Amino acid sequence: MTEIGPVAWPPDPIRTERLMLRKSEARDRATFVELLASPEVHAYLGGPRPRAELEREIPGVPEPWPGSFVVDLDGAMIGQILLRRAKGHCRPAAAGKADLGYLFLPRAWGFGYAAEACAAALGWFDGVLPGEPVVLITQTANVRSMRLAAKLGFTEVERFQAWDAEQWLGLRSPVAPPT
Repeated sequence: MTEIGPVAWPPDPIRTERLMLRKSEARDRATFVELLASPEVHAYLGGPRPRAELEREIPGVPEPWPGSFVVDLDGAMIGQILLRRAKGHCRPAAAGKADLGYLFLPRAWGFGYAAEACAAALGWFDGVLPGEPVVLITQTANVRSMRLAAKLGFTEVERFQAWDAEQWLGLRSPVAPPT
């Protein structure tokens, strides 16, 4: 049993037209540090973590967490997709549902990689856990994330205040399992 359900982890790599979604490897460590220390990446996520702290904490081979995909472009990590059970800060509308999250390096923004990678991860999810809804939470001020949520088929469930900002919770209705 994983955090996202009774799914074997990690799955085989998922290939799209331009990208590959795969488990983390030792070569990804520097990119994980860069993602987590980036002020641009974490502008709507509570701010970056100190680089020195990350260098101490992230192991030589980043753990392949259930539900975590490295987004690979031409053999190099450009981002991360997370599909995990919503818990902790969650709203009642999100409780127990799969939660989609993503982080991309600023140099990868604006090319459609996030939409391509998220759509592939959601397609995989629909195949292994058909009929399960997915939620996404983002700040309303994060215009790029709001556009991506709409493009991926998420519809607004509610807005709420948290972390000193207005948050948006969207739901992607489950894909019906084959009959």
